[in-house]
Amino acid sequence: MSGVARRFVSPAGSIVSALEDFSLDIEPGEFCAIVGPTGCGKSTTLGLIAGLARPQEGSVKLFGRPVVDVDRRVGFVFQQDAVFPWRDVLSNVAAGPLFRGTSRAEAERQARDWIGRVHLDGFERSHPHQLSGGMRKRVALAQTFINKPEVLLMDEPFSALDVQTRELMQEELLGLWAQNSGAVLFVTHDLDEAILLADRVAVLTSRPARIKSVHRIDLPRPRNIASLRYDERFIDIARHVADDLREEVLKARAGH
Repeated sequence: MSGVARRFVSPAGSIVSALEDFSLDIEPGEFCAIVGPTGCGKSTTLGLIAGLARPQEGSVKLFGRPVVDVDRRVGFVFQQDAVFPWRDVLSNVAAGPLFRGTSRAEAERQARDWIGRVHLDGFERSHPHQLSGGMRKRVALAQTFINKPEVLLMDEPFSALDVQTRELMQEELLGLWAQNSGAVLFVTHDLDEAILLADRVAVLTSRPARIKSVHRIDLPRPRNIASLRYDERFIDIARHVADDLREEVLKARAGH
């Protein structure tokens, strides 16, 4: 994203600027997290990269080309479960390959493999309403990773989960990402989550959002989520990022 501006018309007819002069590059295979005040444009950023919206100014490029439509090489995991409620787990996970022209037998073979990878063996014929929140999120991850995305966009995917389940899902995500090796852009309100998962954490300003700072997370991989949060290096990084973020949160609060 280079010099991007994205503006909306409010119900009252005024112009609301979500992003202005927004620039961010992500390397192949990199895990980048975005944090910022509530309503600063984090989800808007993902929508632009996914091809769901166009900027009024600047450019958004994937693989060196301007984004003009939804790209099949991009996966998107939403905050809310995006599984089909009328399909069982096997049919949900197999949906992507089927839509892309894979035979049913091969799609179901791939789906069973991914169901195993997210530890849902035995639940192939269960429907979403029969699963816990964490299990539905595992379905969503399998549903996305089965398509082998080269870029994975994640919009607060674990925010609705309890602390223990969230920790398990974070470890699950890191394991799947290590296998897949695609680039990840991860939006979260949870600063600890951003640092535990990412190679870099970008802090956004209050609206209109720009990149305020980018922090490289110099923590070794593979990461043990359960113990890493007590590591002195993690605490030091978290202190610096939190100082940056707090300034923008206070600005956003003063502006309302």
